Amino acid sequence: MQVLIIGGTGLISTGIVKHLLTRGASITMFNRGQRSGERPAGVAVLHGDRNAPGVLERACGARRWDVVIDMICFTPEQAQLDIQIFAGQCAHFIFCSTVCTYGIKVPPRVFIDESFPQEPISTYGKNKLRCEQLFLQAHTEGKFAATIIRPSHTYGPGHPLIDNLEPDPVAWDRIERGLPVLCAGDGLGLWVSTHRDDVGKLFAYGAMNTKTHGQAYNATHTQHQTWEHYYQTVAANLGKPVDLRCLPARKIWERDPARFGLLQEITGFHGAYNSSKATRDVPEFTCDIAFPTGAAETLIDARHRKALKSCANDAVYEQLVSAAEHAS
Repeated sequence: MQVLIIGGTGLISTGIVKHLLTRGASITMFNRGQRSGERPAGVAVLHGDRNAPGVLERACGARRWDVVIDMICFTPEQAQLDIQIFAGQCAHFIFCSTVCTYGIKVPPRVFIDESFPQEPISTYGKNKLRCEQLFLQAHTEGKFAATIIRPSHTYGPGHPLIDNLEPDPVAWDRIERGLPVLCAGDGLGLWVSTHRDDVGKLFAYGAMNTKTHGQAYNATHTQHQTWEHYYQTVAANLGKPVDLRCLPARKIWERDPARFGLLQEITGFHGAYNSSKATRDVPEFTCDIAFPTGAAETLIDARHRKALKSCANDAVYEQLVSAAEHAS
């Protein structure tokens, strides 16, 4: 199986490559070559900027691929270029989308499946949805078989472990120092976290699986938890108790919209998803890594890299903690 991954060095891609190699696939990555780290043995790399005119087409367009997986397509223009290049040149095209295409509404039964109306509120979510539509249109027109995969919070070594407020939080350093940490709302919002190695299975084993053609899938763990429990789990892995202070999401976001934008787009709302469609069509997609195990692995890696973000001199966070104390 000849597989091209556009991107290939990011968090989810690490899991995809691991499982594709298990399947015996021949893998080529196309990326800018700007991320350090060892390349798995037997994986070829083509370097270039996909946004530079003609570069992606010259590097990848003349070759026939069984599968093309695009991990770094974020705009309709990039999607249109993919279709132009790979129509008739690949059998199966897999697009990495996002659960942000669903927006922030909550269904009556709370858990969102793939039939839920897509009403994104962010530019990121709107662009991803438009990309989905373009790829599925290309599928309908017979240009290639297309599959859409929508991860939610994916985590693992090499990247920060998010909290409820921000992608690279100071919360874990604060817990280690015995300081209070913030959570939006009452801490009872639902959330799901899926390890990169588990998410990677859906891409790798969905490849060339005819059941996935023309379909969209949530790529999420079956185990959901509240944000309060999320913080408690991470704190336990740090060997510390957690002093959780709650404040309305809007008050946190309004204090620094750029820093806390995650709250407005997704973490300030329930993030609960049903992935039974994926497990039905791709039975190899089993989420075997429980959050306590994966969180411990991710924190050990962050400590090793000295990458836990320091909370020192963070006046904005301290002011919000003080506001939460007065609110209670």
